[in-house]
Amino acid sequence: MELRSASGPLINGYVDPALVPHRTVYTGARMPAIGLGTFGSDHVTAAEVAAAVEGATEVGYRHFDCASVYGNEHEIGYALQQVLRKHLQREQLWITSKLWNDKHGENDVIASCRKSLTDLRISYLDLYLVHWPFPNFHAPGCDVTSRSKDAKPYIHAEFMKTWRKMEELVDLGLVRHIGTSNMTVPKLKLLLRDARIKPAVNEMELHPHFQQPQLFDFVRSNGMVPVGYCPVGSPGRPERDRTPEDTVPTQDPVIVKIANRLGIHPAVVCIKWAVQRGQIPIPFSTNRGHYLSNLEGVVSEPLSDDEMGEISAIDRNCRLIKGQVFLWKDGQPWEDLWDLSGDITPP
Repeated sequence: MELRSASGPLINGYVDPALVPHRTVYTGARMPAIGLGTFGSDHVTAAEVAAAVEGATEVGYRHFDCASVYGNEHEIGYALQQVLRKHLQREQLWITSKLWNDKHGENDVIASCRKSLTDLRISYLDLYLVHWPFPNFHAPGCDVTSRSKDAKPYIHAEFMKTWRKMEELVDLGLVRHIGTSNMTVPKLKLLLRDARIKPAVNEMELHPHFQQPQLFDFVRSNGMVPVGYCPVGSPGRPERDRTPEDTVPTQDPVIVKIANRLGIHPAVVCIKWAVQRGQIPIPFSTNRGHYLSNLEGVVSEPLSDDEMGEISAIDRNCRLIKGQVFLWKDGQPWEDLWDLSGDITPP
């Protein structure tokens, strides 16, 4: 998964996509090393997210991270349709979507993927992820105490039934690559052992205050690309995902000092660090100035080795997306989702 970039002009208000680094996944496909996230319809409209997707293509983005549960793929599809009609070919874009938790059933996986393709108005996905390794879901807007009455722990044999249908999506030509999200080392070890088509990507929370070095290194050493959500600390995350002990990486003195040196926003420092470290950040914003600054950040002056070292030392192990609504028992600590002992948490 080497990092490559090409030379080209940086024009005010536009970044030449040839300048943007790429990660090479194990098939040889090149995945842009920054994407635009699209999780935001809990606090902005789907139309605003779709407008941001269209606007992002105009400033140089070619990678978009979508999901059925975000509730905006239909609107994003109109934006993509306009983009592909006006100035881009489908092969110039990298589009990801995800299988939601209530569609893990063997009869649901392919149908759910086809629904995303229809909504997005495209004939294939570059990447399709299992959004969470648990078949547990929750009502929109619920609080952290909500539990699905049918909630279950991770059962590997059941997950593999889902994964076999994911592999079938590749066989059918509906997706080019499949991957995982919110997995842990113990779960990935079993999947890598049993998969016919291995995951190309693991998407995971990654930011300067939550660097996950063990999982990050495991993913890369096993030929997967780490994609990092919440790369600037997710200031717009839902209230249910906030706890008093949460920290804010963009307010960290180390990040602020580097931002002041470079004359950029601290959020852009987080994005630069992510790309230089080796993960693909997928920041979300509907503000053209913000998403343009993020893109410019990855093609401008790099952080120094000393600055990268300083940031590596500010890891606080502060997980922001704890996932309480995916637990399977009342009164359970959220840590049970993440296999902190090194073994899969038993039922």
